[in-house]
Amino acid sequence: MITRWFLCLCALMVPAAALPPQAGFPVPAEFFAVGDRPAFLALSAKAPAATPRPWVLFAPSLPNSPNHHEEWMLRQLLEAGVSIAGIDVGESHGNPAGRVHYTALHRELTERRGLAPKAVLLGRSRGGLMTLCWAAENPEKVAAFAGIFPVCDLASWPGLAKAAPAYGMTPAELQANLAAHNPIDRLAPMATARIPLFAIHGDADKLVPLSANSALVKARYTALGGEMELIVPPGQGHTHWEGFFRCRELLDFVVKHARR
Repeated sequence: MITRWFLCLCALMVPAAALPPQAGFPVPAEFFAVGDRPAFLALSAKAPAATPRPWVLFAPSLPNSPNHHEEWMLRQLLEAGVSIAGIDVGESHGNPAGRVHYTALHRELTERRGLAPKAVLLGRSRGGLMTLCWAAENPEKVAAFAGIFPVCDLASWPGLAKAAPAYGMTPAELQANLAAHNPIDRLAPMATARIPLFAIHGDADKLVPLSANSALVKARYTALGGEMELIVPPGQGHTHWEGFFRCRELLDFVVKHARR
């Protein structure tokens, strides 16, 4: 298993190759391949001079995300001098293979394109699961995490039966090894690194329940000495309600920690 992930990482170390633009993408961006995975980078023209560019790693990314729902937020970030990037890791459910792709993208952007060593992770729904799994193993590369109804518990969503194939395990095997992969059980490295967290999550979310995800993370993270801000819009579910995507508090949090 370890050898497979190592070989995958080695294959991703080749220079990025340009890809054609994606129609309908919400902001101007460059598209390229990192290894065999499509990625994007939207560079801000207003980034601070003579310093590494602050940036956000957005998930899930491509082929249909981010989309018009995030357009306001992404344009605000670019206007504030914060660049945005992402990579298509497929329906990884936060598995080791997906984490390898995030590491490869981070290397491409920080070592070859002048972006800051630490990124703010911005995860919507399953993007929270993807980025939090990576953050647990790479806290030194993370400035902060922000989530829009983020998945934080594999057992809550998609459930172990659906997640297990992505991990190359049976549901029983994933259950036995869950603490080694599940974000709610892997918060200590981020708390030790003093990484601030933020989430906006409705209390009527049936798909990704607040209590098993963002609220549980806040309780556990606070107990570990970490800091997390949680906004709970009453009566909101797992929807495209505009308040999730035009949240000024989320935007301010991301810009503040990306620039730090």
